[in-house]
Amino acid sequence: MGLLILLVVLAVLGFWAVGMYNGLVGARNAFKNAFAQIDVQLQRRFDLIPNLVETAKAYLAHEKGTLEAVTAARNAAQSGLAAAKASPGDPAAMAELSRSQGALEGALGRLLVTVEAYPELKASQNMMQLTEELTSTENKVAFARQAYNDSVMAYNNKREMFPSSVVAGMFNFKPAALLDIPADKPEVREAPKVQF
Repeated sequence: MGLLILLVVLAVLGFWAVGMYNGLVGARNAFKNAFAQIDVQLQRRFDLIPNLVETAKAYLAHEKGTLEAVTAARNAAQSGLAAAKASPGDPAAMAELSRSQGALEGALGRLLVTVEAYPELKASQNMMQLTEELTSTENKVAFARQAYNDSVMAYNNKREMFPSSVVAGMFNFKPAALLDIPADKPEVREAPKVQF
């Protein structure tokens, strides 16, 4: 009888541990999926930028440095995204992605301020369409980033709270990092203004 009770207790503990482990795996997969949504929106932004630069190039011939800065920032941001995609949630990868996206947003902001000085470019149908698409994409990036950060918070809470923290420690579930825009750059915190 005592052996049967011991086996039942061990079975209950086994099922409990499996449930905790599966919950942690589910939470980790949720934040990785949320990051995939960020990836989709950032890729859309990266695809729009060359068209924006090409449209502006004819009008901004003497603003070559601004156009080159946007292109260089786009390339750096794509590299940052590739590193983060390889390891979503990794603190170093998320910091690099945040830094490179901040630099890209700053370069885009400078381009759009420059465009404001050219009424004929501002009135171009192609430029208006591209900036509208960019604005829409920026909003989608913000929503995707919020969903990712919510998923990371849920995962981190689950891995840190007792009793699942015991299972997380046993199976080496590492903390995930939030994706945030650097707080020390208030101008980067604002989405680029693309109104025409």
